[in-house]
Amino acid sequence: MARAAGKAKTRKAVAKRFKVTGTGKILRRKQGKRHLLQKKSRKRKRFLGKAALVSKADLKNVRASLPFG
Repeated sequence: MARAAGKAKTRKAVAKRFKVTGTGKILRRKQGKRHLLQKKSRKRKRFLGKAALVSKADLKNVRASLPFG
């Protein structure tokens, strides 16, 4: 009996790290705000807290991991 092509599964690790906006853009968190915060300025820490867009080079891989996103 032949098997039908499987359903694409969402990679849960990727789903927890990225968010798809209403217009289809993908947001990510910035790295560098986990530890060693004492030496970083307030301004730098404040901007590290904001979300950023995924770069064009990485979009293909992230979209493949989020088939329903």
